[in-house]
Amino acid sequence: MKFLIQEKGKQMAKRSILHMFDPMPNNSPFDVNMALDCDFDVLVPYANVNPDSIHRLTQDVIFSRGPKGVKQTAIFIGGRDINVAIDMLKNAKKSMVPPFEVSVLADPSGAFTTAAALVACVEKELRDKFNKELKDCKALVFGGTGPVGIATGVIASLAGANTTLVDHFSSEEALSLAEEYNRLFECNLSGTIATFDEEKIKLIEDTDLIFCTAKAGIQILSAEVLSHAKQLKVVGDVNAVPPAGIAGVQVNDFGAPLEGTENAVAVGPLAVGNVKYKVQHALLSSMLKSDKPVYLDFIAAFEKAKEILES
Repeated sequence: MKFLIQEKGKQMAKRSILHMFDPMPNNSPFDVNMALDCDFDVLVPYANVNPDSIHRLTQDVIFSRGPKGVKQTAIFIGGRDINVAIDMLKNAKKSMVPPFEVSVLADPSGAFTTAAALVACVEKELRDKFNKELKDCKALVFGGTGPVGIATGVIASLAGANTTLVDHFSSEEALSLAEEYNRLFECNLSGTIATFDEEKIKLIEDTDLIFCTAKAGIQILSAEVLSHAKQLKVVGDVNAVPPAGIAGVQVNDFGAPLEGTENAVAVGPLAVGNVKYKVQHALLSSMLKSDKPVYLDFIAAFEKAKEILES
């Protein structure tokens, strides 16, 4: 009888559940793997979710488990659009009815955790090698109109860097996105175009920091272009597919001298990826460990990345 009672109690224990809301047709396998590695017992993916449906879904999540059960419950918001993800996060938070309240993490396309890791790594090298802060620097984000590029630009700008989103094809796109995200996050982004080497040379001549978040397998800055960057201090590249987005950056670089420049150092994609992995793992885990609900976005990701690099 004692054995049966223990078994019954075990069956009734609340399992941890992560509800994964995604506006895209499919959830990211990367995020599914990460969540399982963070010891969530059950993952429930939802595709084609839009911000208007978040209220109903969130309240279905919170009211079905009771005040104790919600501590074992969390929501992950994916997708590819940063603006949509932030709207979904805000809507989820508004839908909570304390004590029925769960933690929520937004990380569309891994953009928040990747960008947070990239900026934190570059910031660390800037301090260690040059005794400078982001607020002292001019920064360019090549591939700046994609999800990771926008998130990188917002984080760098909020940290004080004079930051410009650089698009390969359209100045209008870069300017429009800069204005949109300045309005949303009260940052101070600029936008511009650089299609040809002559345009890139003009941009980087007085630049301190370069973030490359462009499409994988495409070299954005050649060694010849980089030779004109006389003030360059740190570059960070998230492209792990040859050729490197920035010539001379090796995948494992973390503060290695950048060949062809006077004093610049490089942060490579695997160095960034290692920190990104730790950041996402820590944020997912924190939703199960926190006594109070937490709402996590790019700001939380950046703070966690800095904490990891300082430890």
